[in-house]
Amino acid sequence: MQDLFKLQNGTDVRGTAIAGVEGDPVTLTDEAVERIAKAFFVWTANKTGKSPVIAVGHDSRLSAGNISSVVERAVTSCGGDVILTGLSSTPSMFMLLKDSFGADASIMITASHLPYQKNGLKFFTADGGLESGDVTEVLTIATKGEFPTGSGKSTKKSYLKKYSQDLVEKVRTACGEDKPLKGKRILVDAGNGAGGFYAEEVLKLLGADTTGSQFLEPDGNFPNHIPNPENAQAMKSVSEAVVRHHADFGIIFDTDVDRAGAVAPDGEEINRNRLIALISAILLEEQSGAYIVTDSVTSDGLADFIKRRGGIHHRFKRGYKNVINESKRLCNEGKYSPLAIETSGHAALKENYFLDDGAYLVTRLLIALAKCAQKGENLTDLISDLPEPEEAAEVRLHFADDCDFKSLGASVIHDLSQYVEERPYLTPAPDNHEGIRINFDRDHGNGWALVRMSLHEPIMPINVESNMKGGNKLILKELESFLSEYKFLDIQPIKKHL
Repeated sequence: MQDLFKLQNGTDVRGTAIAGVEGDPVTLTDEAVERIAKAFFVWTANKTGKSPVIAVGHDSRLSAGNISSVVERAVTSCGGDVILTGLSSTPSMFMLLKDSFGADASIMITASHLPYQKNGLKFFTADGGLESGDVTEVLTIATKGEFPTGSGKSTKKSYLKKYSQDLVEKVRTACGEDKPLKGKRILVDAGNGAGGFYAEEVLKLLGADTTGSQFLEPDGNFPNHIPNPENAQAMKSVSEAVVRHHADFGIIFDTDVDRAGAVAPDGEEINRNRLIALISAILLEEQSGAYIVTDSVTSDGLADFIKRRGGIHHRFKRGYKNVINESKRLCNEGKYSPLAIETSGHAALKENYFLDDGAYLVTRLLIALAKCAQKGENLTDLISDLPEPEEAAEVRLHFADDCDFKSLGASVIHDLSQYVEERPYLTPAPDNHEGIRINFDRDHGNGWALVRMSLHEPIMPINVESNMKGGNKLILKELESFLSEYKFLDIQPIKKHL
């Protein structure tokens, strides 16, 4: 039997589900899916003390139908009942557990923005998504292979329409109007993922003109571009559509709609630091003194922006679960933290169960857009004073094959910390939660660099920002000089930037 633990990807399970891509053999086999689904049923039964009803949904991936059938067969063969929700967003698969839907837990079949041959499983209980340790427990049960037998039943019942109706009602209640987006042209780019519903079931009901919306039809081949707000081609496509159709706002979702990005009327991207600044400004206007938790690669300009709005910028480790759990921790300590957000577009609001939900984030932005319009203002006025770096870049250094990249990476970062201490023009940032963030003085780059390890891959990403032209080159040249001593690191990506 294959090693199921190799399928774990942090808080979910991922693998290759479709054969045919050279060098990428199928790992998410029917047997693996069946064992994992049975194990989740057993795990949930142990937690709830009853035979749980499991809801099963999926995004637009080509392998979704087959995997959904395997999960259905696995759970019902254990005596559990299944509710098949069909095409769904990941956030909706959690929200149905907070509603009178009839499910005790849920499985979402998705691999987010990964290529078409990939797929995976995300797991939810009414308390939220499973933690990494929970997934390990599920895989331990799957490996043992001791499952009950029975004959459960399955039914088909979509939840996406009800989920959409709840978003519509939220906007109407907040704005005091039935169609607060009337007169606004707002387009959606779903990238042929699961997010097409937002144009039809949310925007149109709020009065918006959705002319120019594109790639709304689910298609797991992803023929137009990768559904990913971080992808340059995807953002270029939606930005051009906004300008071409004279839209007031553009929205882009990832495949399973747990992430989002946006576009201003002039085609300017509202993602990464700009997206964080926008939702932060909205929340801080409602309540000052809030802790805004972000990942570690956010800019110094964003920190200044949040401080000027009366907030506290709290950088933490990358990984959407990391920032969410840190925000929860602050709340438990009595510190108001309404937002946990990554530059990738994962955003979780306290008011929404700390669920990373791209559609909910966008809905919050649209409420602000409607209110700004009532006052004759533009939504982007809220971030008009956000300091932008002169230059920004990311390089990703690969480790040599078959090396112990985790320990080697840790040693590099340790050595770099000592290197920084010995040079007065370099200072470590006070809030290092992963790797090391280094501030460079005005004569040596006038910016910062974050050197860290990837969460799951043998890669050392380096993020660099400078407040002057040519600054990134100075910063990267310093890092190139230091890193060239480590022969297990490929520093060609730095040389290309230089």
